[in-house]
Amino acid sequence: MTQSHRVRSDLGVYSISVASELSQVGLQTLRLYERRNLIQPQRTAGGTRRYSEDDIARIRRITDLVATGVNLPGVDRILALEDECAALRAELDACRAGAE
Repeated sequence: MTQSHRVRSDLGVYSISVASELSQVGLQTLRLYERRNLIQPQRTAGGTRRYSEDDIARIRRITDLVATGVNLPGVDRILALEDECAALRAELDACRAGAE
């Protein structure tokens, strides 16, 4: 993945209704996920939520976990561990690149 693609995937461009449609998750469920700190959509200056491609992917991951029977506190822990693993993997890759 290129840096420019990563920046675009982080950019909040979708309204909550579009994010709901793209992820097939109800509006109230998206708001619940935000209250539980499972997602943190960007906000405009006026306070309107803006969801990125990364947010949509995370919502889909949450949906998959819930569908397998994981409760929201469990989802939160799994996502935190996945995020930590990804950060450690990136750090390892950087160390390996520096050693070459």
